[in-house]
Order: sequence, then C-alpha cells, then structure tokens
Amino acid sequence: MSGIIHPTAIVDPAAKLDPSVNVGPYSVIGPDVTIGAGTDVGPHCVIDGVTTIGRDNRFYRYCSIGGMPQDKKYDGERTELIIGDRNTIREFTTFNTGTVQDGGKTVVGSDNWIMAYVHIAHDCRIGDNTILANTVQLAGHIEVQDWAIVGGMTGVHQFCKIGAHSMVGGGTSLVQDVPPFVLASGNDGACRPAGINVEGLKRRGFSTIAISALRDAYKSLYRRGLTLDEACIQFRSQMQAEPEAYDVLQTLLAFVESSRRGIIRP
Repeated sequence: MSGIIHPTAIVDPAAKLDPSVNVGPYSVIGPDVTIGAGTDVGPHCVIDGVTTIGRDNRFYRYCSIGGMPQDKKYDGERTELIIGDRNTIREFTTFNTGTVQDGGKTVVGSDNWIMAYVHIAHDCRIGDNTILANTVQLAGHIEVQDWAIVGGMTGVHQFCKIGAHSMVGGGTSLVQDVPPFVLASGNDGACRPAGINVEGLKRRGFSTIAISALRDAYKSLYRRGLTLDEACIQFRSQMQAEPEAYDVLQTLLAFVESSRRGIIRP
C-alpha cells in the first residue's frame, strides 16, 4: 500500500522514505533521514539529523526527533539516532542524536511505548518492550534495558542504568542504577528498592523457581546486611544450587558487578 505525504509537509529530496510511509500536515523531514515501511509520521513533527527509523513506527503530533544533542561540547560532528521497529511515540517527545564523546549514537530499540513529553538525550540506549510514561526525562548516556517500566515525571541522572524487567515508580529522582527485576521509587533524591517486580515477571512467563530465586537474591542484596561483594558471592552459590534460575541470577550478578554509579540502596 502506498503511503500519503500531505501537500503541506516538507520532505527533503535526499531523505529516504519507503513508499508506504505516511507523513502528516506541516511535518518536516531532513535530508539525512531514513524511514522504513509502514511508519506513520503525524502532523507538525520534525525529523532531522542523521536519523534511521525502522518499520511500523507511529509518531504522534509535535514530535522532535533527531535534533542535535543538548551538550555544550557538541561541535557539529556527524552523530546518529537509530530507532527500531513498532514503537509508539507520543506527542511532544524529543530524541537527540549522540556525541563523539560516547559512541556517537543514540539508540531506541523496538516495541517500546514512549508517552508524551519524554526526553531521550544524547547517547542513551533504550532496549525493547520498555514503557516510558509521560514526562520521563533521561539525561545523556543512560541505559534502559528490555522490559523496564519508568513511571511518569521521573528524572534520571546521566550515566544511570535501569535494569531489565525493573519498574521505577512515578515522580522518582534517580541518581544511581536500578538492578534488574527490582521495584524502585523515591522523590527526595534517594530512590529506594521496594522488592522484586513479581507481578511483571509472572505476566512475562517467568517460572515460580526463577521468581523465588530472585526474591532470595534480593534479600542477600538488601536485607541481610551484606556488602555488595558478599551478596555477589551469595548469588554465585545460588546459581550452583538452583540451575533452573541460573539465567536470571547471572543477569542480576552481571549488572551489579558492572555498575559504575552504584546501585540504589535502602
């Protein structure tokens, strides 16, 4: 099926749009933009920069996609924004390209639900199947892993990581990393853990054994008075004793050991 480009839209002749792409009234598409099949660009959107967008995405009105990074070190270098497939991107969102001080790319995966007024700054890495609720603000160099949920009006400090299958409550001020599978919230500058995301894991088909193992690992991490090194030793012991939970425990262990900003604490 052929797409429709509204007569008031401005699409640079050098832009690469699949013939099935729809572009709404008064939208502007820059010369270095590539958009895949089945994607809809709503009215009054601006997509520019070196931006590559996959297939079957939907951009609602007034999105600003591919703008230059809001970084004073940026000096016009050719950096990129890459967006995957089947994302829903709501009104007034802003996604910036990367910087040469990092990998030069901002990356948004596939099947994400990104609500109104979300800002994704330079060099962020967003996985697949995430939910970023209204007015989530991500500073530069942030990683949001697969299936994470970030509640509305949450601000995240640069270089933080939000682990897979975690859930951050609305209005949170996040300045450290949230481990995978963990619930977290806090708006006084001290985001705190609040247990394992049991309901989310059940909905995604995690086994009872895996969830039970994660609950025990959470106690080692937060409730038994152990240091992080001691907790990691406990994780390794669990992995040997509970091979059916090996993968989830390995995911948690690798995240904790690689954290640069440190994980949230009680």
